[in-house]
Amino acid sequence: AGFIKSPLSQKRLTQDSIELYCEAIGSPIPEIQWWFEGNEPNETYAQLWDGARQDRVKINATYNLHSTSTIHIANLTSDDSGMYECRASNDPDRNHLSKSPKVKWIRSQANVFVIERPDIKAEVSGVAGKLVLTCNMTEPYPAIEGHEWMHGDKTLKTDTESSAFTSYTIEGKMEEHSGVYECVYKTSPVIKGQVTISVPPQVMAYKKSEHGNEGDTGVLTCKNPSFPPVDSWVWYKNGQQVSAPIVNGSGRYIIMSSGNKTVLRILKLNIEEDAGDYHCNATNSYGFGGATVNLRVRSRLAALWPFLGIVAEVLILVTIIFIYEKRRKPDEVLDGKRCLGKSNATNHKDKNVRQRNAN
Repeated sequence: AGFIKSPLSQKRLTQDSIELYCEAIGSPIPEIQWWFEGNEPNETYAQLWDGARQDRVKINATYNLHSTSTIHIANLTSDDSGMYECRASNDPDRNHLSKSPKVKWIRSQANVFVIERPDIKAEVSGVAGKLVLTCNMTEPYPAIEGHEWMHGDKTLKTDTESSAFTSYTIEGKMEEHSGVYECVYKTSPVIKGQVTISVPPQVMAYKKSEHGNEGDTGVLTCKNPSFPPVDSWVWYKNGQQVSAPIVNGSGRYIIMSSGNKTVLRILKLNIEEDAGDYHCNATNSYGFGGATVNLRVRSRLAALWPFLGIVAEVLILVTIIFIYEKRRKPDEVLDGKRCLGKSNATNHKDKNVRQRNAN
């Protein structure tokens, strides 16, 4: 048995790609082949192989317990429209040039329609503090059942209008909303256009002020959230001229830049040499931008000062208490003796008075 695990009829646009998947089950394990018949009247089936059609055809097959095969066709043209056939057979004579195989080829088919891609004119304009994105699709085009506006994975707007023209309005400046926007036409197949808002790099420091201890590694980071991505990053220190940028790998500097992010690492921080302002400058095809990061380097003992201050306060407090107690105890003893003597004198006086009265 053999079958194609893909829709039996598929529509694609020129320049798109398509993939068909076929499975075959049998004992012994059958071989899978791919064949194609075009839409021309006199065109007959021809076998497809990996690398056919100027290397636009890729075929992958596995034979383990059962047979599986996938055909992928890239950058479709109108000539790729037609019937694609998956054939499977496990007869030993299946590929013999003169013998007819005893077991016939099992076949499964899928019809592919490649439609000429309509042209979409995309524009962006700024009007009174607003950005207006527009798409206009030229004829001929399939029936339109609505539109969507997308920014990445986020849906910004959707409607059910059948017009070839669609627009989306953004409040704000271009620098705040740069990126790639898609206008999606709900057709069969779906047709998409792109509107790009491009600006010079809008560089931001991850932290405007960084702190590091002497001897540790300082890490300074800058990023660019705007579009298009940065082509090159350059770091400077304390307002150095363009002729003297920080070179990656020189001295104690390590620079790691990838697209819209750059990181400067300074090994074994030194208070006298490394403290100050660092500038990260970015350049793309629309201009350049930069940001400043201030680096403060603290002594390695700086973290101990609060602890030492607390210890000193405790020692002073204990000393004051000890001195106070030392000076107060003799006074208390003397006061006790005086009180005791006065009490005895009073008792003796009372005793004498009683004796005289008794006499």
